[in-house]
Amino acid sequence: MGSMEGLSRTVIRFMLLFCIVCKCLASDLEATQKATLKIDASPKLARKIPDTLLGVFFEEMGRGGAGGLWAELVSNRGFEAGGTNTPSNIDPWLIIGDESSIFVETDRTSCFSQNIVALRMEVLCNDCPAGGVGIYNPGFWGMNVEDGKTYNLVMYVKSAETVPLTVSLTSSDGLQNLASVPIMVAGKSKWIKVEEKFVAKGTDRTSRLQITSKKKGVVWFDQVSLMPADTYKGHGFRDELVSMLLDLKPRFLRFPGGCYVQGSWLRNAFRWRESIGPWEERPGHFGDCWNYWTDDGLGYFEFLQLSEDLGAAPIWVFNSGLSYNDEVDTAAIAPFVKDVLDSLEFARGSANSSWGSLRAAMGHPEPFPVKYAAIGNEDCGKKFYNGNYLKFYNAIREAYPDIQLISNCDGSSGPLDHPADLYDFHVYADAKTLFSMKNTFDKTSRTGPKAFVSEYAVWKTDAGRGTLLASLAEAAFLTGLEKNSDVVEMACHAPLFVNDDIEKKWNPDVIVFNTWQHYGTPSYWMQVLFRDSSGAIVHPTTISSSRSGNSSLAASAITWQDSDNSSFLRVKIVNFESVAVQVTICTTGLQASIDVLRSTATVLTSSNVMDENSFSNPNKVSPVKSQLFEAGAHMQVTLAPHSFTSFDLALAPSKLVTLAGRVNKYLMSELWDTQV
Repeated sequence: MGSMEGLSRTVIRFMLLFCIVCKCLASDLEATQKATLKIDASPKLARKIPDTLLGVFFEEMGRGGAGGLWAELVSNRGFEAGGTNTPSNIDPWLIIGDESSIFVETDRTSCFSQNIVALRMEVLCNDCPAGGVGIYNPGFWGMNVEDGKTYNLVMYVKSAETVPLTVSLTSSDGLQNLASVPIMVAGKSKWIKVEEKFVAKGTDRTSRLQITSKKKGVVWFDQVSLMPADTYKGHGFRDELVSMLLDLKPRFLRFPGGCYVQGSWLRNAFRWRESIGPWEERPGHFGDCWNYWTDDGLGYFEFLQLSEDLGAAPIWVFNSGLSYNDEVDTAAIAPFVKDVLDSLEFARGSANSSWGSLRAAMGHPEPFPVKYAAIGNEDCGKKFYNGNYLKFYNAIREAYPDIQLISNCDGSSGPLDHPADLYDFHVYADAKTLFSMKNTFDKTSRTGPKAFVSEYAVWKTDAGRGTLLASLAEAAFLTGLEKNSDVVEMACHAPLFVNDDIEKKWNPDVIVFNTWQHYGTPSYWMQVLFRDSSGAIVHPTTISSSRSGNSSLAASAITWQDSDNSSFLRVKIVNFESVAVQVTICTTGLQASIDVLRSTATVLTSSNVMDENSFSNPNKVSPVKSQLFEAGAHMQVTLAPHSFTSFDLALAPSKLVTLAGRVNKYLMSELWDTQV
């Protein structure tokens, strides 16, 4: 009797829990809508999706790099953010002491010709306070210091007299000491490089770096850097944020922008030459599109390195001689063309070439495989774009004929008036509009350049700080890109990162972080459910519905293989309606049977379509995976209101899985659901 009772409990639990996804209970049959999804999985109509379809786009905005992905803890480490005129603003550096005990100013005495500003600190007191006087840096809204971890300090100092200093990691108010090292500055009036390691004795998420002295005298500082020792592969990237990117399996990395490439004015545009070489010698620049200073520790070389670390193809977006407010006449564009050719030699040239040798000196003798380059960003229609574009295009094509060149002009609805391998397509829209754009490329010409959907997102009211609603519309849009991947080569969401502490943010973003926490928005988790699409096989799908117009559903179907070479038919369906929809999935042409034992359903939904994730509830809207207990070429499912569901039907070509085997499997095993 005991075994029969246990069997009965298992069956009842199965029926109660699983009916959310599959046809089990009569109540599901009362769904307000019914639809049929037909999938033709026959080899004849199957088509391979480009290996490059889905990737990521990084732009230095929202403090995504400086103070984020790039792990440098000191803000304004070279004292250059206030400009080259001195005295200057040293924000966010602050003074420990008062006017009677210390005097701090900037001057132009640095040993680095590219960033000439240094900090002069004069200790005025003979009988200084017990803790000394000095300066401190709070980093980017505090420094995350964790107990037992090591932090590497590098700074440059000089003094005419011997000066004892204490460099410490403390709490934000300076009262708790987490780590300290004494430093004796030799009085030789020459700049010396100081390198020390801190091992933290305590955890503080908003700590600061401070430099103090008790001895009267003058000491200069420049290029003060503090980096965690445990960055990703030792390359300077914040480990947990790179892990979030790796989980997306990006096939390409588009960088460094975006508007950041253009600048509001050309004088403030990103300059690759000034972002390579020793970090101490990089002048940094003010990104006037997003209104903050970056020291360019995350520079051209680091972007190439990040691409390699992610296993993603680098897509180099360079300035085409245009900004928002000024342009270079095509007659004078030649120096800009040479500059770009030099950037490509830096990436691709041999270790013996002029620019390739500098890359080798930075620790990467092997070339980076740059095979995509975008000529400008959102510049189409500007006075000199077409003329400048052709100058860049012809020069790069001659020097590097294998590089795929990307135009800023949209070719989705008509032919371009200039040669290109790919064209940019950007769309930011409300949720309803983006959902309706799932068919945008249905009528695009099948000849000519292919589309690079290099920026897409739901924004404004529908987006909030990253809503379920936004992710559903974006998922529907991506199903359309999958089905049209014969003319859409690549696609990526924008923006990628945002520091939650920055006052003026672009919302939404894919990954939100602060000094020590991070989470993915629903749009991030939506992309996780698409991460296996690149290189997969897409199959034709058609939807018919009991509702006139059939405006609430979007779907696509692919076959793909996991790391064990197991094959799956993945059916993705977006229900954009506020009611449940009963869908009959009919699959024809399958060359294999379906192994129910290894088949799953993953659902992204929530109780409210405007729900968002947060630091306090980072997984409020995230995928939930459940085992399928009934699946086949003809199956009936009930989609939750406002949901995105991905069915993975395991293919078993060798033999059919018997009904007895299925029953035995689910009766003898626990039902489970796990977060992706």
